[in-house]
Amino acid sequence: MKPRIAFIATGGTIASLGHGALDTYDYASAGHPLLDAAGILDRFPEAQTVADVRPVAFSAVPSTGLHFPTWKSLVVLCDQLVADDPGLAGIVIGHGTATLEETAYALHLTLKVAVPVVLVGSQRPASALSTDAGINLVNALRVVAEPASRGLGVLVVLNDEIHAARDVTKTSTNRLQTFRAPDFGALGHADGDAITYYRRPLRRGAPQTEFDIRGLEALPRVDISYAYAGADGTAVRAFLESGADGIVSAGFAPGSCAPGELEGLKHAVAKGVVVVQSSRAGSGRVPRTTKLGQHGFVGADNLNPQKARILLSLALSVTRDPARIAAIFSTY
Repeated sequence: MKPRIAFIATGGTIASLGHGALDTYDYASAGHPLLDAAGILDRFPEAQTVADVRPVAFSAVPSTGLHFPTWKSLVVLCDQLVADDPGLAGIVIGHGTATLEETAYALHLTLKVAVPVVLVGSQRPASALSTDAGINLVNALRVVAEPASRGLGVLVVLNDEIHAARDVTKTSTNRLQTFRAPDFGALGHADGDAITYYRRPLRRGAPQTEFDIRGLEALPRVDISYAYAGADGTAVRAFLESGADGIVSAGFAPGSCAPGELEGLKHAVAKGVVVVQSSRAGSGRVPRTTKLGQHGFVGADNLNPQKARILLSLALSVTRDPARIAAIFSTY
């Protein structure tokens, strides 16, 4: 019997139809409604050859509009899907690539289901010549059905590669190989003959985490201050005026910022706001320097700024203690 897999479609390029087969970039202006899960499966019937795929109704919007409310809805929906069908092999979530890595990491930290969950998207719309939507979907289903996928947390599958939600990031605007894990590489590959793994992530992830967003109305506010030559702290002051509970500094590599911005961040710490020092470089750890400790900043480890923001928001939902938050960044 084929494994039963639930497919949730949240929108994005994988659910888009363009002006024609050669439209690979201007499809958002075509005016076609985004396909729902059933519509995507109808367009790529090959998906049903590798699994018994159950389409799940969900609101479809461009991924630029997805954040905490969607993450919470997905966590609750995944709970319900597994409760309703204990024999469910896993869940595939179709998602736009703009914020796919952020939803993947948020779910990696908050899902409470034990079955594999894979996020999948595409760089070309479903209507395009040589679209990657169909093969990415088929491969995501194959990865979910693979027994070795259990216990790895949330996974991301595109371009025949399997990535850990914590490590992966979008690195190119248009290229099919856009999703990369700069420091560690892919976990494995979805080849035509087999799903193959070569490493396992060690940091803690779903469902064994301390974060539960199912009863929350919102996450604590965390903003990102991007370092650049001459930054004077204006952004930091605006974040404080807006009620930020935490600020992530997307600093110069390996983890610093311009003098004016630094003064603003030190002022934020003095006001009880947690500051996490990340790097805009996109690769590498922020070292635990003496100055980092003197400033009262928490190091982001090797998380990029957008993922450090998610982890800090979740950490602030359980504690305000900077020492415990530092331990959280060493754990996840």
